[in-house]
Amino acid sequence: MDDTKTMCGIFGYIGTKTNAAETVLEGLKLLEYRGYDSWGVAVKDGNKIEVDKHIGKIGNATVSLPSSNLGIGHTRWATHGGVTDANAHPHVDCTKEIAVIHNGIIENFEELKEELIQKGHTFISETDTEVVPHLIEENLKTRGFTTAVRDAFNRLSGMNAIVVAYAPSKEIIAAKNGSPLVIGIGDGELFIASDAIGIVKHTKKVVFLNDHQMAILGNNLKILQLPDGHELTPKIEELDWKFEEVTLGEYPHFFLKEIHEEPVTVEHIALNALETTQKFAEYINNAYGTFMLGCGSASYAGIAATYLFSKIAKKHINFVIGSEFKYFEDFVTEKTLLIPISQSGESIDVIDPVTRMKNEKGVKIASVVNTLGSTLYRMSDFRALLECGPEKAVVATKSFIAMLSMLLLTAYTVAGKQKEGQEHLLKAAEDIKSILGTASLEHIKSVAESLKEKDHIYIIGRGLSYAAALEATLKLKEASYIHAEAFPGGELKHGVMALIEKGTPCIVFAPHDETFEEIISNAQEVKARGGYIIGIGPKQNKVFDAFLPTADISDATLLPQVAISHLLAYYVAIARGVEDPDKPRNLAKSVTVK
Repeated sequence: MDDTKTMCGIFGYIGTKTNAAETVLEGLKLLEYRGYDSWGVAVKDGNKIEVDKHIGKIGNATVSLPSSNLGIGHTRWATHGGVTDANAHPHVDCTKEIAVIHNGIIENFEELKEELIQKGHTFISETDTEVVPHLIEENLKTRGFTTAVRDAFNRLSGMNAIVVAYAPSKEIIAAKNGSPLVIGIGDGELFIASDAIGIVKHTKKVVFLNDHQMAILGNNLKILQLPDGHELTPKIEELDWKFEEVTLGEYPHFFLKEIHEEPVTVEHIALNALETTQKFAEYINNAYGTFMLGCGSASYAGIAATYLFSKIAKKHINFVIGSEFKYFEDFVTEKTLLIPISQSGESIDVIDPVTRMKNEKGVKIASVVNTLGSTLYRMSDFRALLECGPEKAVVATKSFIAMLSMLLLTAYTVAGKQKEGQEHLLKAAEDIKSILGTASLEHIKSVAESLKEKDHIYIIGRGLSYAAALEATLKLKEASYIHAEAFPGGELKHGVMALIEKGTPCIVFAPHDETFEEIISNAQEVKARGGYIIGIGPKQNKVFDAFLPTADISDATLLPQVAISHLLAYYVAIARGVEDPDKPRNLAKSVTVK
């Protein structure tokens, strides 16, 4: 992922227990889905810091560290410097009294490093992070721990989060501007992590650290405002997650577990989001111009929404990919409604334009987001909270289904047909349950087996099903590493047909709607050139070489179609022997720095 730093795992503990190293390592394992290539743990040992760090995955590793009641740990994705033990976090200062873990990119690290070398500091890594412990070490010569960390953080350029342990102290200090940090409040103990998933086993009471804030974790919790350091009152929130939601249970992978959670996700929105979508509809109806934005799967939810609002509510909604939004900002006014869509609520390509439009043009923000307390959640005027629970597989499944469900119900609500939308969602949930039954799964597995040796797969749909085709394509690429491409059915004749040869698989989304006849005609064109046609929809057709059926649920047919595509991607990955479909190579769950 060129020039990006993904959200690596951060975990820290301070309390009455003396097994800090094991607690931190356990927390890092819960954060492994973020993607990483090295890891490390540091603990306080008297007035020194002891560090144990390694390249590779944690797996069944243990740490060789002394008993301690204070520890921090990190899973790193290499950016500045290669994958080496020396470059792994935590990083220490010259005295080995200070340890730092860090997410983000310190844009002015070269200038700071040169300054510190001139003052006699010795560096042992190639990372940008290592300047931080040395800066704090230098500051400690003239000031206390809290002020030394504050002044060091204030000198960092870019979007960063740091967590600092100082052995002579009995505190952990953290500061952030961009990358997320959440603090857990237990009984006589405090936790800090880059994601609440790491904390929920220990406590449900959390404080989400805002940008330009610093937290001091000691006998109690203090929150300070940066850059000046005046004290704030911590805002304690309660998570409604269960620890079982972040464990595998009976499933071999979170990818499959989360697909099996799709029916209850759809049902939950149908039954519990009526007031939410009513309020959401008011925001949309009162806006003068509406833009949706998102990245990855969330972008396909936005594309689907443009069709849903047009067809159901006769409402024009603009959609722009998050990273491209800056090129459309001239169309935004103070009357515009911005609808960012995000599972994590932390993706920088969404947060950046939302922040800019809120600050520069005063737009209203109505977000569709899954993560309570995330950056996007906190900066929104209105939140359509998906409440589908934590999603640990890098490949988004239940969160995408939740996005579609929330947007579909909102479109029906804008049209004054909320009850109809609710009924469609409940039918979709039942159909997905049936698709997840043994007989359907075996059929899907057999189709997946037929695709495992293929180098290319093409996927077509029209209208709303084009969004389904885009999602299916992304899942196949992420999970199985097969090259896949999606096209509107009508685009085949504009160049794509040149790629079709005997045996080329083509997945066809064919709902029984206004697109059916035309998409079948497109399928016949592919078949005539030797293509192998896999149909997904409510109605069998002789053009299909394989058929994966769904119920006919009007616009909500999209949901079981998507569920089938998720299952196909998973089982193709398994058939191809992908080592860990939860963690596709080169990818992580959220990208928090450009």
